[in-house]
Amino acid sequence: MRAVVQRVSQASVHIGGNETARIGKGLLVLLGIETGDAPEELEWTCGKVARMRLFPDAEGVMNLDINEAKGEVLLVSQFTLQASTRKGNRPSYIRAARPEEAIPLYLRAKQLFSVMIQGRVKTGEFGEDMQVALVNDGPVTIVIDSRLKE
Repeated sequence: MRAVVQRVSQASVHIGGNETARIGKGLLVLLGIETGDAPEELEWTCGKVARMRLFPDAEGVMNLDINEAKGEVLLVSQFTLQASTRKGNRPSYIRAARPEEAIPLYLRAKQLFSVMIQGRVKTGEFGEDMQVALVNDGPVTIVIDSRLKE
């Protein structure tokens, strides 16, 4: 499982020209689920995001987590995070989980974040063609890979 976490001053999702989700200060989390990812990996990944100290304290040091900063989360599924670019010029997405495996994990991620981030969670729509807009604050961008946690 891979997550790209971006600290944002604002972010939104549009589908078919309509805005479907918007957050202010917080984290945009792009989540790529790989075939064989387990619920335990999802729980670890979501917990890592929720506890990561990415927001500045009174001295300007990144010392606050999302809850301490009173931020929001925008969760967006992104199978292309599982792209393999080892051979040729066309990425392979063979490692990305099929919808029947990925959707339950994506929905569970939304539930976990809703508890961990005290309900301040918005989402994109799984499998939809989305336009994601963001203002990266910092910029701060962190890549988390559950297979590299040890």
